[in-house]
Amino acid sequence: MTPTLGYAAHSATAPLALFDFARRAPGPRDVQIEILYCGVCHSDLHTVRDEWHNSVYPVVPGHEIVGRVTAVGGEVKGFKVGDLAGVGCMVDSCGTCPDCRDGLEQYCPTFTLTYNSPDPHTGKMTYGGYSNRIVVDEHFVLRVSDKLHLPGVAPLLCAGITTWSPLRQWKVGKGQKVGVVGLGGLGHMAVKFAHAFGAHVVLFTTSPGKAADARRLGADEVVISKNPDEMKQHLASFDFILNTVAAPHNLDAYLELLKRDGTMCLVGAPENPHPSPTVFNLIFKRRRLAGSLIGGIRETQEMLDFCAEHGIVSDIEMIPIQQIDEAYERMLRSDVKYRFVIDMASLRPERVGG
Repeated sequence: MTPTLGYAAHSATAPLALFDFARRAPGPRDVQIEILYCGVCHSDLHTVRDEWHNSVYPVVPGHEIVGRVTAVGGEVKGFKVGDLAGVGCMVDSCGTCPDCRDGLEQYCPTFTLTYNSPDPHTGKMTYGGYSNRIVVDEHFVLRVSDKLHLPGVAPLLCAGITTWSPLRQWKVGKGQKVGVVGLGGLGHMAVKFAHAFGAHVVLFTTSPGKAADARRLGADEVVISKNPDEMKQHLASFDFILNTVAAPHNLDAYLELLKRDGTMCLVGAPENPHPSPTVFNLIFKRRRLAGSLIGGIRETQEMLDFCAEHGIVSDIEMIPIQQIDEAYERMLRSDVKYRFVIDMASLRPERVGG
């Protein structure tokens, strides 16, 4: 076992605090990574505060992990000591079910989350990236290019792949009109990707102050969703809408903007359900309401390679680990552009409390 230092939540109401625990020693197929940066996802906050009612304490959050390989098992072929590497939302799956065989491990009935998930290797719970190291099976480790700003790569492992996967699944590209609902950690990546794919991108936001930033990120138009006149101008005109908002809201307002056979895909995960949409908005134009969960390992690697080729990373604000509780409160106020990333150097013992 390898002594490890992390930051953990010990209850739904307590601040996160230093936590000593042990990682497993690297096995034959394992890669050990020194964590350099870890993104802060809204899922971290949901889990820390037990808003999904499945948290097992202590919880060490973090599933947007980038770092450097420090050890590899004897059977590892894709990584060597010194390589840059990433870990996203999954660290294991069965490997044999139809989903795993199709490279869609995120839909495996028994896949293992990076944190707060039963760990088949230890029999305990998994601990995530708010820590100084992690040990992961090679199959779930991603290659990271040194061409990119490394802290900005971290959120690609969740916010990036969560938006990339549905945009690719519904073949977003040139000649299509694509809407993105919400300009947060997910939404800003959706705008960047849809723009890079050549679509006409429309950003929906409740905040007029985000219009200039949306255009900077690649939006062709910005619609203030609280304005009925602006919404009406886009009735039945969208091929695809990616809804990234993680709070319950009226889905009908967006469904009626879809063309016949258009799709709205939900990727935000609210604490409480959305109000049920009106069925007539679906059946009269054969519209589709869908959902999507992160992405498989193969497509995550494809996304990272695309980002390296096109110079795409997340817009971030770097914080020390000691500011994580403040970051959660700011995240709730949408006071971040657009993803917090923890500089894990701040976790080193000599830096703790600084």
